[in-house]
Amino acid sequence: MNNLDNNKPIYLQIREKIEDQIVTGLLKEGDQAPSTNQLVNFYKVNHVTVAKGVNQLVDEGILFKKRGVGMFVAEGAKEKLIQQRKEKFIEDHLIKLVEEANILGITEDELIDLIKRVKGRGMK
Repeated sequence: MNNLDNNKPIYLQIREKIEDQIVTGLLKEGDQAPSTNQLVNFYKVNHVTVAKGVNQLVDEGILFKKRGVGMFVAEGAKEKLIQQRKEKFIEDHLIKLVEEANILGITEDELIDLIKRVKGRGMK
């Protein structure tokens, strides 16, 4: 398998790879997304697995299907994904960070300075 992680469901990883391409601008609104068959051939996985990830993106309005033509990136998809990721970032990381900072007695200004220092190092 190409760049897939055994610790996460495959359909979810394929979905996230398509999302990444949209967020980074590799796939733009109106662009044709890779077909299910292309993804099956590339990742060497079951068609149903690929379809599950892709269909979730269709159901959420990130991709849309043109019958007989393929799937395309929907208008507003990038912004919708960025907003979803920001919310997930807050839930998964920021809340814990602020809670730990409070426990350690780190002030808001100190926390902002620490974030700037880390960001200045070029860390992702």
